[in-house]
Amino acid sequence: MFKHLLVPTDGSELSQETARRAVSFAKETGARITAVYAKPEYPVTYYGEGALIDPTTPEKFAELAEQQASQTLGFVETLCLDAGVKCDKLSLTNDVPYEAIITAATQSGCDLIFMASHGRRGFSGLLLGSETNKVLTHSKIPVLVFR
Repeated sequence: MFKHLLVPTDGSELSQETARRAVSFAKETGARITAVYAKPEYPVTYYGEGALIDPTTPEKFAELAEQQASQTLGFVETLCLDAGVKCDKLSLTNDVPYEAIITAATQSGCDLIFMASHGRRGFSGLLLGSETNKVLTHSKIPVLVFR
């Protein structure tokens, strides 16, 4: 049976509901959870005629991204504490969320990725292929998709 679940989260309602189900699953099976949040990298600014300048420094951007990660992962941590499930938190910086998810699962020694059927990407995600689909396609670790 699965003993270490990776639970990717982006803070969306579906992601939060998936986390609730993952915690319930972990409690029933005696598994532990590693919650992961993929932080975006600092956007590259282009200069020249008509360019927009972002006044945010890379340091400030990283600080804001870390605050978002902490808040989002804190939700999962609270669920785990309330259920008595061991929980680790991990935030990785990567503009390609599916790569961050697979990297986190591998580095953490997880034996199951428990994730939502789709994230915040909306209709464009359906057209381009969701992060979940990319994880399913590229992961060597089993993936349980919650809908």
